[in-house]
Amino acid sequence: MKPLKTTAADMVARARAQIEEIDTPELIAMLGDSNLVVVDIRDPRERQRSGFIPGSFHAPRGMIEFWIDPDSPYFKEIFGLDKRFVFHCASGWRSALTVQTVNAMGFDAAHLKEGFSTWEKHGGPVEFKTD
Repeated sequence: MKPLKTTAADMVARARAQIEEIDTPELIAMLGDSNLVVVDIRDPRERQRSGFIPGSFHAPRGMIEFWIDPDSPYFKEIFGLDKRFVFHCASGWRSALTVQTVNAMGFDAAHLKEGFSTWEKHGGPVEFKTD
């Protein structure tokens, strides 16, 4: 196997050095702020299995660049709002890379440092979809 030039861990560390990270208790305290949009980039199965932050907006990681770009045919209006955006995944790795990418595009976002993995442990509310 050919060795990688850069590991995924290196990429995440580099991203974290360039973006704003928010700790779980800090984001919990921000809930209810009408200026806040929590963006969950996890896979739909993760949300179904583990639940989600009430009021969060689900945006699959694979589409995020297209959803935030107003010139894209896939643009989602929520990303055109003048709000504070905090992205999260399960452990903070995917969201760090995502926020680094969208911020490089000119978007302004932060990410949940620990991801959803510590959310309940810190007393964060969790909702499950009931279909």
